[in-house]
Amino acid sequence: MGSTRDEKKAELKTRLIEAAEAEIISEGLSGLKARAVTARAGCALGALYNAVEDLDMLVLHVNSRTIARLGAALQEVAPAEAEDPRAALQALAARYAEFAVAERPLWLALFEHRLGAGREVPEWHRQEHAVLLEVILPHLARLRPDLDRAALGLRARTTFAAVHGVVHLALQGRFVGVPMADLQSEIAGLVETLTAGADHLAVRG
Repeated sequence: MGSTRDEKKAELKTRLIEAAEAEIISEGLSGLKARAVTARAGCALGALYNAVEDLDMLVLHVNSRTIARLGAALQEVAPAEAEDPRAALQALAARYAEFAVAERPLWLALFEHRLGAGREVPEWHRQEHAVLLEVILPHLARLRPDLDRAALGLRARTTFAAVHGVVHLALQGRFVGVPMADLQSEIAGLVETLTAGADHLAVRG
């Protein structure tokens, strides 16, 4: 039995996403070109626009794969039931930095890609980013039982933003960024500072 039209379109879409991912790894987000992607995928240029609307949407699908792998990596090192919240937060921060360094082009694409003026990021893609906060929340809740749900969510965002900012500046090689050789130790110091003084509040299992 031959493939249906929908199956063929889905298979083409997968090839295009994989090709775009390979091109981002090779050339970076700024070097991503539609013709290079379709050539790698073995299809005509017009096929891209039939399968995924445009190059921006193709990048979103690549980013979707990246965020899924990043989320799985974070959940692996610090499952929600981990007993020591401070150790869990340290493990999350360390793994986040490791992933960013190892997957630099894809990680940068995840956070630096912007849609054109007037275009909104699809809700499905926004929801996928929730994992970056969800991995923090159970450990932060154990460490800070004094915070209500709204305050806890805000603190999770602040905690993520602090670690992310240090990693991002380091990977960009900014003058004010942490040297790559010191990134892990400085991330550990940052998390220690963020969690200092909360020991007396932590819920012990």
